[in-house]
Formats: sequence, C-alpha cells, structure tokens
Amino acid sequence: MKQAVKQGRTIIFIAFLLFIWELIVRFADVPHWLLPTPSSILKEGFQSYETFVPHALATIQLALLGLAIGILCGLTVAVLLHRFTFVRELFYPILIMSQNVPVLVLAPLLIIWFGFGLLPKLIIICLVCFFPIVISAMDGFRQTSPELKHYFEMIGATKAQTFWKLEWPYAYPAIFSGIKIAATYSVMGAVIAEWLGAKKGIGVYMTLAQSSFRTDRVFVAIFAIVFLSLLLFSAIQLLEKLVVKGRGRHVKHSKH
Repeated sequence: MKQAVKQGRTIIFIAFLLFIWELIVRFADVPHWLLPTPSSILKEGFQSYETFVPHALATIQLALLGLAIGILCGLTVAVLLHRFTFVRELFYPILIMSQNVPVLVLAPLLIIWFGFGLLPKLIIICLVCFFPIVISAMDGFRQTSPELKHYFEMIGATKAQTFWKLEWPYAYPAIFSGIKIAATYSVMGAVIAEWLGAKKGIGVYMTLAQSSFRTDRVFVAIFAIVFLSLLLFSAIQLLEKLVVKGRGRHVKHSKH
C-alpha cells in the first residue's frame, strides 16, 4: 500500500512538471522546432506510432541481447576475480582503469576492427553493462557473513562448496542491484551503438529526426528510451523479488 502511494505521488509530480512545461512553452511562445510542448510530443507519438514501433523493437532486441551477454561476462569475471587472488591482483586494476575510456572513443575502433555488423554493437552494450555487474557481484561476495564462512570451514566444506552454497546465494541482492543498473544502461548503449550505423532502431530514428529538425520526434524517442529503461528495471526488480524470496524460504527451511 505504501509503495502504491509513493508511486502515485511520483506520477502526480511528473504530471505537474509536464503541465508547467506546457504552460511555459505556450506563454513564452517558444518556437516548435526549438522546444515542443508535451501535448504536441504526445500527438506526434500517436501519429508516428506505426513508423516508430519497428525502430523500438529493433532497439529492444539489441538491448536484451547485449544485456544478456553483459550479465554472463560480468558474472563470470566477478567469480574469477573473487575466487582466484592472482587473477584479481593482475586484472582488477586494469578493469578500474578501463572505465576511464569513454565508450564513444572506442566506437570508431570497433567499426574498423569488426565492421558495421551486429558484433561491434553488442560489444558496446556489453562494455556499458559489464562494469556495474562485476563490481556489485564482487561486493556481494565480500559481504557474506564471516561467522557463516567459519561454520562452513568447521563442517569441512571445500572452498568451491562454500562459494556456491553460501557466498553466491548471499550475493543475490548485490548482483541484482548491478543488473538493474546495467539494464538501464543497456537501452542507452543500444541507442549509441545504432548511431554507428544501423538500418533500424531508436538511434536511427533520432538521427533522422534531428537532421530534419523534427524536435518533437526526438523527444518521442527520448521518452521511449526512458520508458523502456524503466520497464527493464521493473522486470528485473520483479525477478529479484521472486529469486531472493525463494532463497529466503530455502534458508529458513535449512535452519529448521
């Protein structure tokens, strides 16, 4: 109930901001090509629905595929860095330094190396999603209760058993936090990747709208990106509740 009230307040506040935006643009007589009103953006969204949907579907497919690869790579690297000290000492500093290189700087190199196909686009999304998953998962592994680790050692559990039976399940909240951040980045990464060269996608739609000074269509694309990011975030949040709640029931039964 409290959650519904909070969401209701957020929706009312957003509606209020859109109303203020509408009033300012109308009374200040701002040119439509410079800043359209929310009502005109909504109208354009309905009018260009059939044109926009194929672009949105292409971006969704690209974002989901890149996110899945990013999750797989991020969790694999996090497990390796956590379980093998020498791997962590060698690669963790490089991993941190790599985040100082903007993805847009790497984009031209990826095109030169891999062409204009699907691969460079997936690499960009994977790079965007990779880091928050690795860091969140490693933090989750480190936060496992020392008392429980000691208990596992006392009953003769191997390091592998301790990791998969204890550290991995207890890192679920941290892992899902990283995945939720990566999910919001994945849509942005897909749009950036489409700017490199694609036939369909929200990034292509935005480029065409910008070149023709259709600012209302640019805002349609922006609102669609925000909506898709929130949708992915909510879906992973729902999955998190199911997985973490299931883990909680499992732990409760094991204690009995």
